[in-house]
Amino acid sequence: MLLLESLSPLSGAINLLLVMLSVFTSAFTAAVGVGGGVLMIMALAQVMPAAALIPVHGMVQLGSNVGRTAMTWRHIDRTTLAAFLPGVALGALAAAWLLVRLPAGVLELCIAAFVLFTCWGPGLPSRALGRGGVMVAGAITTLLSSLVGASGPMVAAFIKQRQAGRLAKVATFSACMLLQHLTKAFVFGVAGFVFRDWLPLMLVMVAAGFLGTWLGLHLLHRLSDHHFDALFRWALTLLALRLVWLGAQRLAGH
Repeated sequence: MLLLESLSPLSGAINLLLVMLSVFTSAFTAAVGVGGGVLMIMALAQVMPAAALIPVHGMVQLGSNVGRTAMTWRHIDRTTLAAFLPGVALGALAAAWLLVRLPAGVLELCIAAFVLFTCWGPGLPSRALGRGGVMVAGAITTLLSSLVGASGPMVAAFIKQRQAGRLAKVATFSACMLLQHLTKAFVFGVAGFVFRDWLPLMLVMVAAGFLGTWLGLHLLHRLSDHHFDALFRWALTLLALRLVWLGAQRLAGH
């Protein structure tokens, strides 16, 4: 228990629960394609100081996505990734120096509307799925990721429109999210966040995430493309509906 208590400023029991959660959420994302990051940030928000929430979540998700990317790298759409990268750089720079933010709740509702449209609407126009559209998506979602930590469903919804197979979706999504979370070390380093206090917990959660990714990918290989697409769409829809609820509550001042 002393070892667990030394991982972070939180109690040993809470640290153990977060390590176990890292296994589950990594497995969930690897198998279903999306959702683990949002589940993780919802849980962290219950026990972690607000100032540490997004940077710690970002570093843990970085490690988790490194694992998924390493295990699925043969299936990554490198064209999408190359177009996404400049947008990530622009979004990170904007996040590091942004002074004006939208009213609480607006960001969540905008993300939810985009996700629901891409899941159930007629699909994005071909121009939006081109190289320029991918770069813009990279910039916007990276900015949102640093501000609210909830851009995963939006990136996944965009990747869904460009990739056909389940392995290509998971691999390309993981690589794009790896780039986004990598920028958080820069953004929150500039903001003065001290990662040192949380480093042991982050490292153990990342190691647990590798185990979860391995388990989730084994399940993914057993799913058909049809079943995966259905799970992927409904996971995105449920996450979007949660964002609608959260955004409405924040706009109402609750």
